[in-house]
Amino acid sequence: MEFASNITLFALCQQLLVGLSRTTILFIVSSGLSLVLGVLRIPNVSHGSLYMIGAFLAYSVAMFFGGGAIGFWLALIFAPTGVALISFILERTLFSRLYEREHLMLLLFTFSFTLVFGDLVKLIWGSDFRSLSPPPALSGAFSVFGFPFPRYNLFLLIIGPLVALGLWFLTNKTKIGKISRAAAVDREMVGAVGINVSWVFAAVFVIGCFLAGLGGALVAPTQNITQGMDHAIIIEAFLIVIIGGLGNIWGALLGALIFGLTDAVGILVCPQFAIVFPYMAVVTVLIFRPKGLLKSVW
Repeated sequence: MEFASNITLFALCQQLLVGLSRTTILFIVSSGLSLVLGVLRIPNVSHGSLYMIGAFLAYSVAMFFGGGAIGFWLALIFAPTGVALISFILERTLFSRLYEREHLMLLLFTFSFTLVFGDLVKLIWGSDFRSLSPPPALSGAFSVFGFPFPRYNLFLLIIGPLVALGLWFLTNKTKIGKISRAAAVDREMVGAVGINVSWVFAAVFVIGCFLAGLGGALVAPTQNITQGMDHAIIIEAFLIVIIGGLGNIWGALLGALIFGLTDAVGILVCPQFAIVFPYMAVVTVLIFRPKGLLKSVW
């Protein structure tokens, strides 16, 4: 293992900024997974596939409207909405019948959808790479403390905290959020007071999957859109949920920060083994905090 010996402060700061922008994508996807896993107790392995579909839908919507600024902004609206619609149909027709089943069955059931979604993506979009350009206003770079930094990455850094605040407000200050938290603890009691728990679960599932689609739409301008992009993200999202604390939005944000920054530093320090760094960080966290960095809220 060879470590880079010519690391400069300039390169380190620039790489950390890039890592922070990747943290946004990791947080958005993992927070949706944490929401579904915390309330519904469903280890939704197909969450990564919905992320992939969100990216492909963003590309298609943007191209349908001619690309450019209008196509991009409409893609950010319609792509996650389309993913939410797909998830609503799945939840009402299939998932709602399986909430009381064993976790192993749920795990295998959701895994089967990764295969189905993978074939559907190949059937609809083919196996070729797709790419989506950011709008002119978010193209190019500008100087941050003397370091060139892509405008789109700054946009991601703004979106991340906004999503975190929105989720915190949803889960702590709204009626649906409070009911969801109660249903996660004792769904029978919530149903006994006249609340339709089934529709509460449907709402939570749709919100979680909407976040997966949003993450896919946001990541589209930063990397190639292709089959298989769901595999890596779902592993990372599960690890982030585990080290952050089940159902804890701020824990998911902290876990995403750890994962994103250690990955960025790994690429700079030892590119050949960069993938090892975030997993080493996860192992270290779990050794000292087996239940996660922050307390589970569900």
